Amino acid sequence: MLTTKSLLKTFAAAFAVTIMLSGCAAVTGRETPGEYVDDAAITTKVKAQIFNDPMLKLQQISVETMQDVVQLSGFVESAQVKSRAGEVARGVEGVNAVQNNLIVR
Repeated sequence: MLTTKSLLKTFAAAFAVTIMLSGCAAVTGRETPGEYVDDAAITTKVKAQIFNDPMLKLQQISVETMQDVVQLSGFVESAQVKSRAGEVARGVEGVNAVQNNLIVR
């Protein structure tokens, strides 16, 4: 027969397992730890490609990635530079889409 103490232990264990499993569930607009690592790698690759491109090297371009979608933001000198930045980002392996929010000034 179960005692009150053992019932509380069973309930506490079940509660703890439920909380741990709910932390693993993917939530829309959020990343799992694996996605975060993948996105960080994509961001690093895009930044490296931008830095290695002579047209983009000296521009003020910020790169963020979430769920394989790269967002470019910042200021550039011309529409040509803005377009080139988008092309470079799209060319990186793992990038599914690019949001080019660069502002020409």
